[in-house]
Amino acid sequence: MGNVLNLFSRPSQRRGGRRRGSGGSSSHDRNIFAESSKSKPTPPSSSSSSSHSGKAVNEPHTRLPNIPISTSKNNSKKKKYDFIPDNFSTLDQVTAALRESGLESSNLILGIDFTKSNEWTGKVSFNNRSLHAIGDVPNPYEKAISIIGKTLAPFDDDNLIPCFGFGDVTTHDREVFSFHSDHSPCHGFEEVLDCYKKVVPHLQLSGPTSYAPVIDAAVDIVEKSGGLYHVLIIIADGQVTRSVNTSDGELSPQEERTINSIVNASLYPLSIVLVGVGDGPWEDMKKFDDKIPAHEFDNFQFVNFTAIMSKDATPSGRETAFALAALMEIPIQYKAVIELGLLGHVTGKAKKVVVRPPPAPYTRHAVVVPHRERSNDSLPHDEANQVCPICLTNGKDMAFGCGHMACKECGSRLSSCPICRQRITSRLRLYTG
Repeated sequence: MGNVLNLFSRPSQRRGGRRRGSGGSSSHDRNIFAESSKSKPTPPSSSSSSSHSGKAVNEPHTRLPNIPISTSKNNSKKKKYDFIPDNFSTLDQVTAALRESGLESSNLILGIDFTKSNEWTGKVSFNNRSLHAIGDVPNPYEKAISIIGKTLAPFDDDNLIPCFGFGDVTTHDREVFSFHSDHSPCHGFEEVLDCYKKVVPHLQLSGPTSYAPVIDAAVDIVEKSGGLYHVLIIIADGQVTRSVNTSDGELSPQEERTINSIVNASLYPLSIVLVGVGDGPWEDMKKFDDKIPAHEFDNFQFVNFTAIMSKDATPSGRETAFALAALMEIPIQYKAVIELGLLGHVTGKAKKVVVRPPPAPYTRHAVVVPHRERSNDSLPHDEANQVCPICLTNGKDMAFGCGHMACKECGSRLSSCPICRQRITSRLRLYTG
């Protein structure tokens, strides 16, 4: 791991201090990037009905933001970096490219997924436990945070890490909360882990899943910093929510907002790395990695943490493989940021994100209804009662033997009821006239 830990031995800049200009990079940008820019591979197409194909995102309803291109020279550079291939096979190649590109320092931002699917996506990878379960054995989020701390901390020049949670009952797919009530960043990854363990017991997992809020929060930080280069690490257990009611060739509201936020983020010196934990599935996120359309540069990449950590290798070998996967696209992304003039650049148009405080402790109160009052007429019957408690998007159309209900899409892949935790022995599909 020494190659990663010693990436930035030179003097570093401080967040909020004087910006390091882009002039130091021009003499370094030699042939290390030449091959990737000359022969840019074309992303493979997919015929999957659930995929985010290039055709789908060009539909009018996507409403992708317009990207201002000031000159034809800028437009040429934009096309050069609109798809960045995974160009390296060893850590030495990545670290050499980082030095050649002139990258001496960066700033990390961390986002953690607290959607309800975390309760069952550890069936295979975490012994059927919630991915956020706190105990003697570190959960996948704790493991990912620890390894990221060891491998990517050298990117952060001041060791101050803004940390956000999203997808819980207070934020859903619209907002984020800070790990600190005063919205201050964590000081190092040890404090990140400590705050994470303190926050988890007070959370109510919810949804739906959207990465837009945490990306918007990161863009707001970059804007306020005066355009310093940042890396946003999102650790999540699932794909962006896509309702079964979403037609082929269309995007769900969560998909549309996430894509719009990624496109908007490409106007800033910001790289986005999505780290997938748990069982997945991850097919759509793999397509997101190389197929986000109409943006300044390829600023988004996906890393399957579970797959890498399941490899037949030594622990240090797996950590090295993860570091390679997470860092692989950073050198060319940073070069793109410099050539496109994004370093030190702000638009003044970043969304002003209002960050919530961390969730306060809560107590579940049982509501006892007298037997004589239990009827369909006396019980509340609003739309919220008919929505799947798992994805919070689809209607309830499947009942389990225990009596609880969910939508067919969520219910068909569960082995135990997420409400009462009983093993599911029977399923009944419900139809409404």
